[in-house]
Amino acid sequence: MKKVYVAATRQNDGKTITCIGLISAFKKRVPNVGYIKPVGQRYLDIDGHRVDEDSLLIKQVYDLKGDIQDMSPIAVPRGFTEAYIENPNRAELIDSITGAFERISSGIDIMLVEGTGHAGVGSVFDMSNGDVAKLLGTKVILVSSGGIGRPIDEIMLNKALFDQQGVEIIGVIVNKVQAEKYDKVNKMVRKGLVRKGMEVLGVMPYRPVLSSPTIEQLMHDINGELLSGKAGLRNVAGRMVIGAMPPHEALNYFSKDALLITPGTREDLILAAMSSCVVGIGRHHCVSGIILTGGTAPHHNVMDLIKRTWLPVILVEEDTFTVATKIDRLIVKIRAEDRDKIQATENLVEEFIDIKRLLELLS
Repeated sequence: MKKVYVAATRQNDGKTITCIGLISAFKKRVPNVGYIKPVGQRYLDIDGHRVDEDSLLIKQVYDLKGDIQDMSPIAVPRGFTEAYIENPNRAELIDSITGAFERISSGIDIMLVEGTGHAGVGSVFDMSNGDVAKLLGTKVILVSSGGIGRPIDEIMLNKALFDQQGVEIIGVIVNKVQAEKYDKVNKMVRKGLVRKGMEVLGVMPYRPVLSSPTIEQLMHDINGELLSGKAGLRNVAGRMVIGAMPPHEALNYFSKDALLITPGTREDLILAAMSSCVVGIGRHHCVSGIILTGGTAPHHNVMDLIKRTWLPVILVEEDTFTVATKIDRLIVKIRAEDRDKIQATENLVEEFIDIKRLLELLS
């Protein structure tokens, strides 16, 4: 059985996106693919068990063999680290991880293990990424985000911890490279990492659609009420436009990826945002959605006009600044229903990562 551990140099470098694409690529090449995320930090309660969000996503999308609890043996709840420091019991964690891995990997050709955060995350309870990779006897791929100097620096810093554990890093993937800089970064980061003895398995360009939330995701995360526009919930919000300007100025910022956040009393801005949709200029010039703040909906005459468009309009009780801050701090995660994003992720990995070489390194 081949085993590969996918780690990252920091949070949100694209580790889960890489795992999704790799699982899809592996499934095209071998009969049985397995997955486990031994230590998770963001979890849901499933039938009384804490299950990491990424494990649940992989299970739902690819229906891999095995129990979902074995795919996520340790999901760290609030207070876990403090309790462990007071009463450490590493043997119990080892049993949980190794037992789950043994069950989930039975009859599997390639086992993909997803890490959490950078190499040192989990050290506080003796289960860093380096510890877990050593425990399971896996080789490691490191994922870093775009650039030249910073990713190389961070890759070498993370490598030091894996080296300390005697874990082999077989290659790196550099993700989220801006399109206009791709050719330069691709050339220089490969050259720079080869100097450090690191093999580059792929350099992936930045895809805004993979880092931007859908309107439906935002609605759930900010506890909003949908007033209209259910058909537009899958629209992607690439940037925010805060409703604190005259309508004629706001028109310069409206586009199909813009999310308008404004009080429900700013009917002038609301009408401006939906005007191109109403008069038939086309969806390209419409905003992706509108979030009305302050708990006040527009006049019913305005709402009647809104309902004639495809625009999703969401009402929340909180003020504009609070809502915008919440959205800005959200960690955008792919969800099982985001079929377009999943397909884009699979295509991205298939095109820009050398899967053949990766399989050779795992042999």
